[in-house]
Amino acid sequence: MIIESFQNEKIKHITKLLTDNRFRKKSGVFVVEGQQENERAQQYHFEAVEFFICENIFKGKTPQEKIHFVNDKVYEKIAYRGSSEGIIGIYKTKEAPLNSFKPKENSTIIIVEGVEKPGNLGAILRSCEAFGIDALIVADGKTDFYNPNVIRSSVGCLFGMDVFQADNNEVYEFLQKNSFNIYTTIMDETSKDMFERDFKKRSAVLFGTEHSGLSKFWFDKGENTLIPMTGSIDSLNLSNAVAITCYEALRQKKS
Repeated sequence: MIIESFQNEKIKHITKLLTDNRFRKKSGVFVVEGQQENERAQQYHFEAVEFFICENIFKGKTPQEKIHFVNDKVYEKIAYRGSSEGIIGIYKTKEAPLNSFKPKENSTIIIVEGVEKPGNLGAILRSCEAFGIDALIVADGKTDFYNPNVIRSSVGCLFGMDVFQADNNEVYEFLQKNSFNIYTTIMDETSKDMFERDFKKRSAVLFGTEHSGLSKFWFDKGENTLIPMTGSIDSLNLSNAVAITCYEALRQKKS
């Protein structure tokens, strides 16, 4: 049977999951579009609830169960990337407390405070995964990890990462308890270049929002660290700054 109506209850449910953050959180499920993203979700043992496949578009291996077939028009309505790849999966969310993370002796973690843009968070996840960062923590976060735009911009990297949300106090207590070197990206006379910091030891690098930087909570709680630049501007896009930092941590560990 092929679903051909926009009024089908399952199609209404997906549409609401895509557009209503509170409904998605309450439901405990989220939407994954695309072949690579669905493969990664299953690779990292996210539990699939059901799949929606448009046979005229999908070219991959069809899941063995929990499948609903839809026509082209219905798929285009529920696909947040237009008509790409022809597969959408619904999965159960995973939630883990920060204290469940057990860092290694040389773990590097990235902490972003108050990040709001899903696209930025997705790009940050992609860099963290690519350069071997051990965990990403969103402190006092305002963005849902399972927002469709986070999953899209991370190309599914979310699924293979240790990711956590916690308030600033909980994050700071965790860093102290686990003896992390804390590097804060605050510009003042005590700041040192990132290349002078030792990422071969257990390290946490904190970033604030592009608009206002880290909040006052983090003042005097770490060693101020900057990315050296020679141009006329004094700041970078948040996701670019994180990517450079992630690469430097990997470079030091490889050297």
